[in-house]
Amino acid sequence: MREESDLRLAVIEWLRQARSLPPVPQAITDVALADLPQWETLSNAVVHAAPVSDHRDLYVKSEGDRQPAYRVLLGQSGLGAATRLIAQGAQVPVEEIADSFVTFCTAPPPAVEDWLLIKGDFPDRTRIRLGRYTLQTFTPDEIRQMYPMPATSALTPGALDLRLLAGAPFIHVPDPDRTSERNGGYWQLDFSGPRPEAAHWRALLPLILWTPELVHVDAVFEVERGREFGLSRVPTTMDIYEDWRSGREVEREVREAGDLYLSPTDLPGLEAFCTAVTAKIDAIMDGITCERALPRKRARRLERAARHLLQAHQRTHFDLAVWEQEVDELRLDYVIAVEALMVSPDDHHDDGNLTERICSRASALFLTPSRRDEVREMVRKAYSARSRYVHGDVLKDQDEKKKIDSLRALRLLMREIVLRWLILTPTGPEDLAPRLSAAAAVPETDASIDEALRAFFTRTPPHDTPVM
Repeated sequence: MREESDLRLAVIEWLRQARSLPPVPQAITDVALADLPQWETLSNAVVHAAPVSDHRDLYVKSEGDRQPAYRVLLGQSGLGAATRLIAQGAQVPVEEIADSFVTFCTAPPPAVEDWLLIKGDFPDRTRIRLGRYTLQTFTPDEIRQMYPMPATSALTPGALDLRLLAGAPFIHVPDPDRTSERNGGYWQLDFSGPRPEAAHWRALLPLILWTPELVHVDAVFEVERGREFGLSRVPTTMDIYEDWRSGREVEREVREAGDLYLSPTDLPGLEAFCTAVTAKIDAIMDGITCERALPRKRARRLERAARHLLQAHQRTHFDLAVWEQEVDELRLDYVIAVEALMVSPDDHHDDGNLTERICSRASALFLTPSRRDEVREMVRKAYSARSRYVHGDVLKDQDEKKKIDSLRALRLLMREIVLRWLILTPTGPEDLAPRLSAAAAVPETDASIDEALRAFFTRTPPHDTPVM
């Protein structure tokens, strides 16, 4: 189109005059650039190539009318940063910058996406569907191409070294109904309101159930591909290694990857497992719109259990690195999760037998007598510790290491309980709890529990071999 060609020429002319600007960055802010005589020519070219009727996000209301917004056209597009680089004598590809700016102005606004950075190390070209979500790794160049101005993304002072993201697993999902809040998007611990990762439990739960390693969300970003890329920094640490050439110790900044490591041979199993578990989650959550009370309650109970499980994972930075003051609170999260799944709408919470029913039903999810006894005892002890904590008693029976070890064992058990509940739970009007109570009393009465679990673990096993 002629208008786009004129806009491209206007950008090239704008960048040409940048060579005459002072090389001091503080003197050529976006505000100062918008006062230059050439700004009117450039903004007029934007108006013709990207009219306000089609690109309202490029404009701001001024004196009752809408004018091109310099904060967007210079700041968000990266044109202002490119201008400053040229003024300071940097060699930048002017033609490529002009093309990127034209695309920024004329392309349809992209959907806003949430990106969750998972602490782990996954193979290159990982791409697994999780319902609406995608689990994916990106090369540094693939990420760079999502910036509004790829040619200058690495030249801007303070720019993130994208090599840090090699093997970084991201879970991302578009939200076309949401407009960008332009807040950058890096998640901080002092985030006010609901924790941002909690809204994405349906994508995180399959990963938690697949691996015994800790699944932890390091950060949440807001992304508009080609527009606003909130990925500006990631959690890093310093790695010290010996340089084989010099024999000296060398420090380098690396991303914190934790213990969650996948090899290429793991990917087919992970994809099959996630597909099966996601289908079960979606089928149960469809009950939220059902007219019957049981499917609605079942969906709410699954969401509640998943959120508490995820919350416990987020507060467990490493399996052996939990704040002592939080051990009992984390145990409380796990107990809430198991109770949410094991209760029945027909249960009476004031009859004094609810705890025993929860323990028995949880044990009925397992197939060998020894394992059932072990699970029943572990859940009972967790309930007892929960009750003493809630009632203000001090737990004196374990030292810190034993408490951490028991908390890890409870975390791994909760993985198994949630997964087995998902495998066995019907999506219709039937309630699983009575079946589990009957199976706990007389295990041989319901062979379908055995058959369903063995069939699932044969077709789509988790990363570790399940203890039946």
